[in-house]
Amino acid sequence: MGMYRSKAVIFSIIIVGLTMIGCQQSLGKQHIIASIPEASGIGYCSNSDTLVVANDEGYFYEIGTNGTIMYKHNIGKYDLEGVVCEDNNFIFALESGGLIKVDRLSQSKQYIHIEGLGKFGKKRGIEGIAKMGDKYILSLQTLSKKDAKLFVVEIDDNKAKVIDEIYHEIEDSSGLEMKNGILYIVSDTKNRLYLYSMAEKKILSTLKLSEFNQEGIAIDNSDNIYFADDKGYILKYRIDELGIN
Repeated sequence: MGMYRSKAVIFSIIIVGLTMIGCQQSLGKQHIIASIPEASGIGYCSNSDTLVVANDEGYFYEIGTNGTIMYKHNIGKYDLEGVVCEDNNFIFALESGGLIKVDRLSQSKQYIHIEGLGKFGKKRGIEGIAKMGDKYILSLQTLSKKDAKLFVVEIDDNKAKVIDEIYHEIEDSSGLEMKNGILYIVSDTKNRLYLYSMAEKKILSTLKLSEFNQEGIAIDNSDNIYFADDKGYILKYRIDELGIN
């Protein structure tokens, strides 16, 4: 009887171990380069070859492309949902619809109101930001295809306004990145990466991602692609690993 119990215990351990391995593989554990609580957005800084990561509690982190955390800083009680890294500033998108500009040297901050966003309603909000030329693109996170859209925003003299709206029918768009004229859009609910043509206003291709909480995306100058995972991770892939040519 004791022998059967021992076998049952060993079998249970094996099953639990296989389940844990499966979860790690689903997350892409081998691609995790950093642990950052509630990572909700990520941007690549081309002039310093670093990454800036936003979190939901008002903190941001600057890290190396290998995941080394260089520093973290709190800018207040803001729900930061995305970030663009510029030569001199970080531009953070707030879920409520505003922007926070942070000087990279002094880390002084400024709130920027956006005219023309309107009201989002329940379970909606801004979840991603990318830069296109001298304009910014914000994504409205919604589970309804018909309401899924992008806002094109212009900032002038520290004032911002919506100059265009684009309906793209991508549910739960939680992160944006602009590269070579293509807008990369991640969908948390669908575990998908969409390549969207801003010029043609259409989806060019759709890629399946591992199951994790995609909340942000960034691409560096060496064809590496990074994801912010709301469970507290930063993941790094080569672009060709995801089937992107």
